[in-house]
Amino acid sequence: MKTAKPGETLPFEKSLEKLDTIVKKLESGELSLEDSVKAFEEGVQLASSCSKKLDEAEKKVEILLSKDGSLTKEPFNS
Repeated sequence: MKTAKPGETLPFEKSLEKLDTIVKKLESGELSLEDSVKAFEEGVQLASSCSKKLDEAEKKVEILLSKDGSLTKEPFNS
């Protein structure tokens, strides 16, 4: 799996995939304490990055839904 270089961010989908992999490793209980702490730290950073990207996407959607200068929130239907 591709790892981001310092200062580089992975696309949302790759970050989420990597976060899922980290969670599975942590849940397996097979990592040493040191590796678990490193994995947890990376997971926290990925979760923060994913959350930030979701917030940014939500703001963009709200801007696109604004009408006549006022925001109209509408539920997202897939």
